[in-house]
Amino acid sequence: MMAICTTDDVDTALAALRRDGYLVLKGVVPKEPLAEFTDYLNDEYERAGDDGRLFEGGGSFSGHLNCFPGERSRFIYDAVRDAGVLDIVEAFSPQEIDRLRVTTNYNLPGSVAQHYHSDGLYTEAFLICNIAVVDTDLENGAIDLLPGTHKRFYKFWQYALQRKYRDTTRIPMERGDVLLRISTVWHRGMPNRTSTPRPMMSLTFGEESAPEGDPFKTFNGQVVYTPNWYGIGRVAQLREKTFVKVPLLYSTYRFTRSLVGNKGYSSW
Repeated sequence: MMAICTTDDVDTALAALRRDGYLVLKGVVPKEPLAEFTDYLNDEYERAGDDGRLFEGGGSFSGHLNCFPGERSRFIYDAVRDAGVLDIVEAFSPQEIDRLRVTTNYNLPGSVAQHYHSDGLYTEAFLICNIAVVDTDLENGAIDLLPGTHKRFYKFWQYALQRKYRDTTRIPMERGDVLLRISTVWHRGMPNRTSTPRPMMSLTFGEESAPEGDPFKTFNGQVVYTPNWYGIGRVAQLREKTFVKVPLLYSTYRFTRSLVGNKGYSSW
């Protein structure tokens, strides 16, 4: 069952975060400006394609791109702040509140399921505030979470042998809902079976890669689409195509590597 809280009950929200690693907050951002913003992102994606600013690989074959949403996305942060979500963030980890990075997951039509993963290192957990820019359901790629996986570090072989994937929990959200989650919760992007891209904006608090200064001024405040997971060179493109076509190969690679390394806990 989804953990659904209200922003005026910080203690309940914190309890849900610590227990499950995530919580859902309903109706945080107004829908009308989000609808206009969705059109803007889609127009910018088409314009980037026409101008030759898009790339092959870098998540384009698997269907999951990163996107910096630009200065025009600032109203989303303002709505999140005004609704009291930042009170939860600050109560959870006061030192993280001013280290903000802004990004968007742009889930393309025909995308495939990602592999379960956590964001960053287990020892450097931070909070992620995902905002549903559009109604998000099982058809257009609602995120899949594994509740409770933030409570300990799992090497991939441990995750696999304990069959943690059986805890799969999809999180449908209406436009304007917020998913607040700890970065160390295992999750994955899911297939978008519709004909329309599905954007989901993210505000991350406390990430090492947070920019200096005004985060909405990155890339001069313009929308920029960037690689997600995979590189864009010829070898990286081949790797992405192979793992998309035969996903078991990547799982095997991760399992084998986790037997000898410590990836996800430290940098090696």
